[in-house]
This record gives sequence, C-alpha cells and structure tokens, in this order.
Amino acid sequence: MALARLYYIHDPMCSWCWAFAPTWAALRAALPEGVSSERLLGGLAPDSTTPMPPQQRQQIQQTWRHIEHNLGTPFNHAFWTECTPVRSTYPACRAVIAARFWDAEDAMIRAIQEAYYLNAQNPAEPSTLVSCAHALGLPVEAFAERLYSEQTEIRLQEEIQRCVEWGVRGFPSLVLTFRDKRYNLTVDYNHPQHMADEIYTLLGMH
Repeated sequence: MALARLYYIHDPMCSWCWAFAPTWAALRAALPEGVSSERLLGGLAPDSTTPMPPQQRQQIQQTWRHIEHNLGTPFNHAFWTECTPVRSTYPACRAVIAARFWDAEDAMIRAIQEAYYLNAQNPAEPSTLVSCAHALGLPVEAFAERLYSEQTEIRLQEEIQRCVEWGVRGFPSLVLTFRDKRYNLTVDYNHPQHMADEIYTLLGMH
C-alpha cells in the first residue's frame, strides 16, 4: 500500500512540461519505496479554433527560446511558419485520457510533445492526435471515439477542477499527499535528486 502519492500536474502542450519531461522521469525513478505517482491534467487552454494573435505568438516563441537557451531543451521553430497556431490544449489533454484505456498515457504524452516541439505538427488539431495514436499502434477508430466521449470530457473536467481546488497556478507542478495533508514541492528542472530529498524529508525518512 502506498505511503504517499506524488501528483505531477501538467499539460501535454505546455513548453515548460516538455522541458521537465526528462527530470520527471528521473524523479519517478528516485522516489522512495511506498510513494506512488500519478499525473493530473491541468488544462492550459480551453477549446478554440481562433488563430493566436501576433502578440501571443511572440510571447510563446520567446518562451521557447528562453527554455532552449537556459535548459537546452530542443524546439522546432518551424512550427510557427508551417502551422496556424491556436491556443487550445484541451484536445491534447483528452488524447492523454483516451490513451489511458490502452495503458499508453506516457507514450501518448511523449508522442504529442514530439509532434509539437520536434516535428512542427499542431496537437490542437484532431488529425494530429489521431496520427499520434496510429503511430503508437492504438486502434484509431476506438481512440477517436474515446477522444470525443462524454466520459473523457468528464474526467478532464474533474482533473482540472482538482487542480483549481488545490490552488495550482502553473505547470508543471508537483503535489505530495501524505497523511491527509498536501505539500507543494519546489520544481527543479536540473536536480531531480533535490526534489526526491524534499520528499524524503517530508516523509520523515531523512
């Protein structure tokens, strides 16, 4: 039985979450025995078909360059000229929930991030998400049904609501639950062991 649970609150189209991906993998590997982990989708941007205004495009491009410069995370900047950017991440979030049915959550997140950040494809478009599912070997028609199902939408809204109730303001965020208490952890992109040490300390294991 899990002693504690570490929640990773993210969005598959959040550029900071893309930067944090290798650190999250290292942190999960360093978790103390008895600490389980779970992802929650924060839902960065609701459904929209409106192209991003120029100022928003510039802000996000600047964020990509900042992350690239400071953390060495790769980005394919051709996205901004080859795609019509839309500020809408809920479809990608639903794809992650749909993929859970086939135990492919991790793989789907990675596929969405690589499509977006490395291959200049737009995960706000359902065709990109279906393409990701196909590449992962998921049954495309069943995946598309789950993508648009009421259960998937309900689950997404539940996860977003929990993040709101927990006062999560940005992504990625880490929340540890232990003995009916919640602890917001410091997100450290460069030192997964620092975060693991913080968990050890909170659990009284140091």
